[in-house]
Amino acid sequence: MTPDPTRRDRTRPGRPPAAPRPAGSTGPAGAKPRAGTGDPTTPVDAGTTAGAAYPRPSRAELAAAADRTIADVIAPGLAVLFVGINPGLWSAATGWHFARPGNRFWPALHRGGFTPRLLHPSEQDELPALGLGITNMAARASARADELSTEELLAGAAILTDKVARYRPRWVAVVGVTAYRIGFGRPKATFGPQPQALAGARLWVLPNPSGLNAHFTPATLGAAFAELRVASGVPDRRPTD
Repeated sequence: MTPDPTRRDRTRPGRPPAAPRPAGSTGPAGAKPRAGTGDPTTPVDAGTTAGAAYPRPSRAELAAAADRTIADVIAPGLAVLFVGINPGLWSAATGWHFARPGNRFWPALHRGGFTPRLLHPSEQDELPALGLGITNMAARASARADELSTEELLAGAAILTDKVARYRPRWVAVVGVTAYRIGFGRPKATFGPQPQALAGARLWVLPNPSGLNAHFTPATLGAAFAELRVASGVPDRRPTD
C-alpha cells in the first residue's frame, strides 16, 4: 500500500511542524469555535462574526507554512469525502481546510444543503457527524495549486485510492477538474458524475471554489454542490422556515 503522507505531524525536512492544538480544540490557543451566521454566499474569514475569535496568520506564519501537511477530516463509511487539490498556506498555518478568506467551499457546502448552517473552517471536525469528510489530492501546502507538479498529483491520486479503499466513503468528490484530469490521467473529464469508480466509491467532480475561479458564482457553486447532495442521497439540512 502506498504510504499516506497526510498524517498531522508529518512535514518535509527543514520545515517546522504546525503548533499543537489542545485536546478538544479545533482552533489555535484553545479558542472555542464560533458558529457561522449571515448570508451563506459570503466567504467566511477572520473579519466575520464566525472568524472573529481567531487572528489572521502573519506573513511570517504563512511563509513558514509552505510544504506543511494538515490532518484529514475523515471517518469510515462517510456519505461524501471531499477532495481538495492541496492545502493553501492559510490552511497549513491554521490546520483548517479551505481556510483562506475568499474561498467559497464552506458557503457552497451550506448553500448546497450539506450543512444546517454556515460553518467556519475551524468547525471542520463537525463534518463526520454529518457523513462528510475532507482530504486532498496532494498533501503539501503551497501558495497556489499550480505550484504542484504532475508527479505530485499522480502520486496523490494513488494515495487517495488507497485511502478510499480503507475508509469506504460512498462518494468521492474531487474539488477541481484540472487536478482530477491530471492525477487520474483523464484529460477529457468534465464536471459532475464520472463513469469510473474509485476503490468502490462513486466519483464526482466539482468546480474549484477558490475565489480566483471567476467562472463560477456563489449561486452556481451552491447549485453544483446541491446536485451532488441529491445524487448522494444526503438530505437537505438547511432550515425550512
